[in-house]
Amino acid sequence: MQSPSRRHRRWSPLGLRLETALGSLALAVLALACDAPAGTPSIPPHLLEDERNTIEVFRRTAPSVVFVTNSEIRRNPFDLDASQSTRGTGSGFIWDDTGHIVTNFHVVEGGNRFTVTMADGSSHEARLVGVAPRKDLAVLAIDPTGFELEPLQAGDSTSLVVGQKVLAIGNPFGLDSSLTTGVISALGRQIQSVAGTLIEDVIQTDASINPGNSGGPLLDSSGRLIGVTTGIFSTSGSSEGIGFAVPVATVTRLVPQLIAYGRAKWPGLGITALPDHVAAAWGVSGVIVRSVQPGSPAARAGLKGIQGTPRGHRHFDLITEVDRRPIQRSIDLIDALDDHDPGDVVPVRFLRDGRTWEANVELGELK
Repeated sequence: MQSPSRRHRRWSPLGLRLETALGSLALAVLALACDAPAGTPSIPPHLLEDERNTIEVFRRTAPSVVFVTNSEIRRNPFDLDASQSTRGTGSGFIWDDTGHIVTNFHVVEGGNRFTVTMADGSSHEARLVGVAPRKDLAVLAIDPTGFELEPLQAGDSTSLVVGQKVLAIGNPFGLDSSLTTGVISALGRQIQSVAGTLIEDVIQTDASINPGNSGGPLLDSSGRLIGVTTGIFSTSGSSEGIGFAVPVATVTRLVPQLIAYGRAKWPGLGITALPDHVAAAWGVSGVIVRSVQPGSPAARAGLKGIQGTPRGHRHFDLITEVDRRPIQRSIDLIDALDDHDPGDVVPVRFLRDGRTWEANVELGELK
């Protein structure tokens, strides 16, 4: 499936710049104050059941959503004076009770100082724990001493259906604790990450998502996390009813790695490949194996690098399929492997001298 970003070049990540135009206030966003429980008004009895559900989910989950400020501190090399500038803002949410905050990579990109503002208005310095640019995810950490954190409960993004109600909470245009609702418009979308790779199985929703929402949670009607809002398809830069969220299945797989190792553990075959333009010049579609690392998964599976003959003929292995997915370019190989973890066994099909071979390869970890 071709992503909207590749067809129209209009997909854009959110949250890098705080918009100040007063016209943005006319957007269809329901802004509710997240007060302390003692000051929260009761839900009017005449409201519809769906309205009551929306209010209850918001009140229960809004304390878990935070405002992230990304700043850059620069020092003058001559007098060592420091200056600070805000690079962008976005949203995030509490992952666990030890102080970890999940947000988008593009929210924290380029910064070296981060501030997390909680729903109660308190601000806390945060440190960057780890990033996964390929999936536009990042983890920050704050000191949890002195207050009780309320992590969101992770849901299941593999059982979602089109038409299902969803809620998004974030800080669009700097308006804190804002709620929008909608439905799942489509499933299985693909969008391009900041790193240039594909984020697959992305959730599309018509819940209004605007600059500043990035990194905030997408919730189901039970208040469970089903995705992390990451971008929109727009001609104006503001919401046009087509928003995207990284599925929680991806989040729950990568965030523990970012917390434990500071990075995601990406699987690999242990090969180097020729550039795509070389494969095109040689008249083939696939990934040409340039060399194979000794002792690597590819070596154990029998793949070989380019070999020449005295007459100048080239012999090479051409990877054409991984895990039953066609491979035409290097990015296809990266995206196919990104869905797995080191240690997974996947079938790899390749051509050698006109003959098709297939091997089950136990993936290693890229270093």
